[in-house]
Amino acid sequence: QVQLVESGGGAVQAGGSLSLSCVASGRYFNIRAMGWFRQVSGNQREFVAGINSGLGTYYKDSVLGRFTISRDNAKNTVYLQMSNLKPEDTAVYHCAARNPGSVEQFAHAWDYWGQGTQVTVSS
Repeated sequence: QVQLVESGGGAVQAGGSLSLSCVASGRYFNIRAMGWFRQVSGNQREFVAGINSGLGTYYKDSVLGRFTISRDNAKNTVYLQMSNLKPEDTAVYHCAARNPGSVEQFAHAWDYWGQGTQVTVSS
């Protein structure tokens, strides 16, 4: 089984930056798609960014130009670099992984999830 552990969440002021990391354990990490979702209490998880096995990246429109997803397969780690943060970015951010190598925007299509890390952006 795959386990995902996020880190890097915290509180920042609007316009600030924050970087999240997710360390994955699993034999087939190098060929899995990885992604980030975020969730506000009471709402469904929404797709934020994903990176496929070929390093192609996908983003939610509202984070384009502000967030960057990357991965280091040698370290079994996926990153989410966030800049120019806005209050509406406040959420619990979850790392996700899929057995297939393609990115999927729907949460139910992902196979593994981290516990989440809180990101709070103040005005």
